[in-house]
Order: sequence, then structure tokens, then C-alpha cells
Amino acid sequence: MAEAEEQETRSLEESTDESEEEESEEEPKLKYERLSNGVTEILQKDAASCMTVHDKFLALGTHYGKVYLLDVQGNITQKFDVSPVKISQISLDESGEHMGVCSEDGKVQVFGLYTGEEFHETFDCPIKIIAVHPHFVRSSCKQFVTGGKKLLLFERSWMSRWKSSVLHEGEGNIRSVKWRDHLIAWANNMGVKIFDITSKQRITNVPRDDISLRPDMYPCSLCWKDNVTLIIGWGTSIKICSVKERHAGEMRDLPSRYVEIVSQFEMEFYISGLAPLCDQLVVLSYVKEVSEKTDKEYCARPRLDIIQPLPETCEEISSDALTVRGFQENECRDYHLECAEGEPLFYIVSPRDVVVAKERDQDDHIDWLLEKKKYEEALMAAEISQRTIKRHKILDIGLAYINHLVEKGEYDMAARKCLRILGKNAALWEYEVYKFKEIRQLKAISPYLPRGDPVLKPLIYEMILHEFLESDYEGFATLIQEWPGSLYNTSVIIQAVRDHLKKDGHNRTLLKTLAELYTYDTNYGSALEIYLTLRHKDVFKLIHKHNLFSSIKDKIVLLMDFDSEKAVDMLLDNEDKISIKKVVEELENRPELQHVYLHKLFKRDHHKGQCYHEKQISLYAEYDRPNLLPFLRDSTHCPLEKALEICQQRNFVEETVYLLSRMGNSRSALKMIMEELHDVDKAIEFAKEQDDAELWEDLILYSIDKPPFITGLLNNIGTHVDPILLIHRIKEGMEIPNLRDSLVKILQDYNLQILLREGCKKILVADSLSLLKKMHRTQMKGVLVDEENICESCLSPILPSDAAKPFSMVVFHCRHMFHKECLPVPSMNSPAQFCNICSAKTRGPGSGILELKK
Repeated sequence: MAEAEEQETRSLEESTDESEEEESEEEPKLKYERLSNGVTEILQKDAASCMTVHDKFLALGTHYGKVYLLDVQGNITQKFDVSPVKISQISLDESGEHMGVCSEDGKVQVFGLYTGEEFHETFDCPIKIIAVHPHFVRSSCKQFVTGGKKLLLFERSWMSRWKSSVLHEGEGNIRSVKWRDHLIAWANNMGVKIFDITSKQRITNVPRDDISLRPDMYPCSLCWKDNVTLIIGWGTSIKICSVKERHAGEMRDLPSRYVEIVSQFEMEFYISGLAPLCDQLVVLSYVKEVSEKTDKEYCARPRLDIIQPLPETCEEISSDALTVRGFQENECRDYHLECAEGEPLFYIVSPRDVVVAKERDQDDHIDWLLEKKKYEEALMAAEISQRTIKRHKILDIGLAYINHLVEKGEYDMAARKCLRILGKNAALWEYEVYKFKEIRQLKAISPYLPRGDPVLKPLIYEMILHEFLESDYEGFATLIQEWPGSLYNTSVIIQAVRDHLKKDGHNRTLLKTLAELYTYDTNYGSALEIYLTLRHKDVFKLIHKHNLFSSIKDKIVLLMDFDSEKAVDMLLDNEDKISIKKVVEELENRPELQHVYLHKLFKRDHHKGQCYHEKQISLYAEYDRPNLLPFLRDSTHCPLEKALEICQQRNFVEETVYLLSRMGNSRSALKMIMEELHDVDKAIEFAKEQDDAELWEDLILYSIDKPPFITGLLNNIGTHVDPILLIHRIKEGMEIPNLRDSLVKILQDYNLQILLREGCKKILVADSLSLLKKMHRTQMKGVLVDEENICESCLSPILPSDAAKPFSMVVFHCRHMFHKECLPVPSMNSPAQFCNICSAKTRGPGSGILELKK
């Protein structure tokens, strides 16, 4: 029996959404399960006729006149034998402490579930409906209504007697009733009425639309959404009615309330039940379809739809076809939809089955995503809702996602997801690595392996390195660069690389990688040898990082051959570790490299390598003549005679000229310029630098028979030598190129000199006058004399202690003060007085400026 029940449950879950295509990507809004346990036992022998739902329990009525109280799992908690015939309806108050039951044989019972309070009545006609006051537990609300051919209101009087009154009759059987707060809504053959129990007034009548339908076969479904909103479903029509207060000025003889239909629309199928869901509606529909083979109507599976009401239509949110037991024989009146007030639980009741519909939670949402193989979305949903999900674990979803990607062949994506999913779980990382090994995809997961927290077993990293070493040298080299040497046994990997080098000994990638492995293994000497052999740029970085200067003292030539610039910079930056003398000695057989080193040394410090300046003369002359002259100019330690000898041997005219002038032999230098270079401009420039009249004389004598030289002299000597000296010596009749232009330039230069002198004179006179006025203003200022001042001669106070006595004093512009009698008497030849301290000999700052007498 249990197996059969499980199979039916699975069948229900698998087929609830067949109205949608199986390939549909739209997620259902509800999930379904059968109410089992005691319900299964009841419905095997009996059939459900009605049910009502409280947030604490369920009450189920059957065709055999039984009423069962059930917990939410369907277990029987109480049983009542009410009648031998069908139970028509069960009603509970809001407290769940009182229950009303009516049956087809006219019996009505209202009793307390936990008290002895009870009411019995038997009518001579079937009673279809009953509704107890929502607050029946209160003594002032002991009321209930029953409906057969007429609607009766029962009230308990103050004598504890029950009295009845007719609320309505004459329009056929009462087939549905719902009581909410002070409003009672019921339906008969003609339509729906609403009665206000407080004012004792019927406030509306909503006629039914399709009068062709039998009301007993297609009963009206009523549902209160809240205290003032009634939802009516009848046939295929749905109306949403709002109870509103009437304005005091409009009342007259009318009820204080009225009803406005705010929404009205048609459904595709017949309505068997209604329930609110926030601002949406849940609709249970009875479906009839036409067979394609026989063209006959048959009962299809009922549908549960969630719709969004609009003023004149509705929008379908979801639609599920339900496989309930015996749906082929059921009619529209056999289905009921009940809902719990506290939570969105919906009970679909049929004679042979009770199905519970629930809103799908986050676990259900994840189930659906996993079923549709939307693992990324499922993982994200689980991470967002990790505190609320109960049936799922983020790790399990993640592992399923990785497996799914592997099955699809998306190995790189699967490996990338391992970072997010496996996190710091070393055991899971190792497990996944072995899985990737089985499918020969270790390369895919290698970039994503953890390298710090956590650290996997060395065997894992070695396994991946061996995989790359066998098939991809470049990838192997990349991993060696990226992975710290502490992750694996470097000696094992070094031996493996050596074995491969036996087959391909000149493979640069393997050699470079082996050098890096040696550095991890602190075998820096072997690493340095390989880097130098490969002429690899990282050799300098290796030397600096591991302070290998003691190891490179005999490898300086190799380093210089590889990259002389970097090598020289490194050697000069570390003079304390490798001396200049050692470097020069090592480069003795490679003078071109020796020159590069010494040249860079000289650029840094002109004095540090002074003992090698003599050697550098020949090195510059041999390998770098353009820098020879700057070296000779900047060096104060090179022997000039040696430098002159070398320059004369190599016929370096410019350098020889400089050396001759520096050694004081300017006339020989000028002669060399004129005779060797034949460059009058350079000769004139040289003469200007030396500023020697004899040199100008030599230059004029040398140029006097050379017209081009005369032109050059005329154009340039105007500001240094009187041009008349040159012009007088020019032979008459000599043809001199551009003589006119040269003479004009001489006159212009002379005029320019005159203008400059006049300008300077004006400036000098203006400045002198300004300074004279400033001095005069300064000397005209008063000088403060007080008791603290003393006579610079006798050192007594300058002012007498008795102010009444006459006194005389002299104050000089240098601020020295004397008693007049302390100064020497001026002579007839030099009547001016001067400060003895400043020893001024002419009238100036030290002369007397003030004589005070009293």
C-alpha cells in the first residue's frame, strides 16, 4: 500500500505541469503533494464531501456522515459520527474551538471541541450549508446560519435558548455561504446576496450571469479576500466586489453600505473554487475536453491557475493540471478549494483525493533550476539564501555543477568553478584533481590550484608538473615561474628535467626552467652558469637577489659580453663587493670592455679612477675618439705630455690644439689650427678664448696674404681688436671677397659699441643719483641717544647724570658717539672730524653728522 501511495505521489508531482510543454523554461509557482497518512485510510473506504481548514488543524467530512479532525500531515486526531449520510458542510470559528456541521438528512450540529457546549437540530429537508459566527467563542456572538430552502439565522438569547429568524427564502436552495466579520454572503439559484448582521440589512444582490447552468451541478464559489472584498466565481465568470460605506447624504431609506463590482472577467473553464494569494487569485477549474478520436466530451484533469485580476480581464501567472485520483468520474461540484488564513496553503479536495498546493520556497526554486540544469543560477540562489534553505547545501550544488561541466566537456570552466566552490577544502581539491587526471585534463585545472591557503600534498603539484613536462615545455616553464618552490619536491622535478635534457640538451626552455629550479633549491651557482650560458636577462636579477657577487668575479667578461650596460651599472653600484681594480684586471685582455667600464666610472666620478686616466687616453683614442676631447677637458689627472704624444701620433688635430693651449703653447696651437685645419673661424674663436694680443698679431700676420682669412677677420675682430690695425696692413690692390659687407659690419659693430656705452653711462648716472639720494635720506635721519649709550673714547655714559649741566657730544654716521672733549682738535689742514674707531680718512659714513650741545 505504501509503495502504491509513493508511486501515485510521484505521478502527481511529475504530471502537474503537463498543461505547459515539458520543454518550458517557466518555473511553476506552486508545488503539490498528496495529503496522506490518515486521509489515505479514510478515502480507501469512504469519499470526501467537504473540508474546512484552520491554521491548527483540518476538518474533513465524508459521504458516510463522518467528520475527521486531522493535523496538517493528514493524521487523524478525532472522529465524529454525525450522520449516516453525506456531510454537506463544516464550519469553524476563528479560534478553532467551535465547529458547525450539516448533512443531507437535515441534521445540524454546533458544538465546542473542547467544551460541553452543543446545539442539535434536525430539519425536514437537506441542509446544504452552515456557517458559524467568526467570533463564536464570544458570548455576544453565539450565532450561526444554515441554508436549505431558506437561510436561517440562529442566535442564543440571554436565557441560553436558541431562536431562529429567516434571512432569505423563495429563490431556491441556498448552496454556498461565507461569513466574514459582520457580513454574510450566500448564493441561491438566482444570485449572490450580502447581509450586514450589525444593521440587519441586506445590502446587495449580485445576479448570476449564465442561468443555463444547473446550480446544483455548477455551484457558486464564494471567498472573502478581506473584511470588505468578496470574490464570486460561478460558471466561467469571476466578479470581485467591494463593500463600501454609503455617504450620509445618499442614505435615505437605503442600507448604510453598498457593493461595487471592481473587476469582472471570464475564465476558460468552469470554476470549482477560489482563494486569494496576496493581490492575485488562485482558481480551481473543472475541465472538459473533446476527444479527438470519438468527438465526445470527457472529464480532464482539473487545473489550478494563479491569475492577476484586471478591471475587465485577467493575466495568467501560472497554470497547472492536477492528476487527482478518480478525476475521470468527477463533476464540477465534486471539487473544493480551501485555504489556510495564516500561510499560503491550498487544499484541493475531491471525493477520492486531497492535494495540498504550497508556494514554492527557495529549496523548490533550486530544485527546479537543478532539474533544468541551470547550475550557475542554482548556485547563486543557494549562496544568496544560504541561511534559509534547508534541503540543499552550496557545496553539493557546486560539486554537481562541476560534474555537469565536465560531462559537457567544458573542462576549463569546470576548473575555474573549483576556485569558487571548493574554497579552502584541501581534501576536495585533491579529489577533484584526481578526477581531472582520470579524464586526462590535468592541464585544465593547473592554473586554478591553490598555492597558499590551503596547500595541497606535494604529490598533487608534482603530478601536474610531470604531465606538462611530458607534453608542453612552455606550460611547464610557466608553472615553475608561477608556483612557489615550496609546493613540491624540487629535487624530484630537477631530476625529471635533467632526464629530458639528456634527449634535448639544447632546449632553451628546459634550461631556463632548470635554472629557476636551482634557485628554488638554493643552488645558485648552477643557476648562474645556466643563465650565463643562455645569456638570459634574469642573470642580473639573480645576482642582486641572492648576492652572488663573489661568484661572478671570474665571470665579468661573460656578463659584459652579454649586456655591457647592465653589467657596468651593476659593478659600479657594488664597488664594495667587487673592487674597481679587480674589474680592470679581469678586463685587461678585453680593452674595448675595459674602456666601457672606465668611461662609465669617469662619468660618475672624475676622481675615483684617476690612476687609470693615463690608460684611458689610449682607450679613448682607440675606441671612442668623440669622447676623448671631453675627457681631456674634464680630467685633472691625466698626464698632458702623454696625451699630447698620443694625439700627435694619431694626428688628432683638435685634441692636440687643446693640449698645446692647456700647456701654454698657444702660438703653436694657433699655428696648427691655421695650417692643419685652415679654419679661420676656429682660429678667431681660439684667439678670443685666449684673449692674448700677441695671438691676434700672429693671426693677422698669417692671414694678411690670404683674402678669405682677411674677410673672416674683418667680420669678427671688431669687438676685440681695432680693425684699423688690420686695414692698414692690407696691400693696395688686393682683391678681398665681400669687403664692402665686412666694412659695413665693422661700422655697425662700432655704432653698437657706442650705443652700448651711452646706455651704460645713462644707467650708471641714474643709479648713482638714486643711491646718493638714498644716502642723503639715511644721513638726515635722527639718531636715538639715551642713557645706555656710552662714549667710545672714555667709555662713560654719553649723557651726564645731571641733566641740568651743560654738555656737548658728537655722533657719527657709523653710530659711534663721543664726548666732544674726548675727540682730538681738528687741524687747520683737515677741519673735518672723523670717527676714531672707523679710522675714516675721507668724508663718508664715519664723518660727524651731529653735534649736540646744551
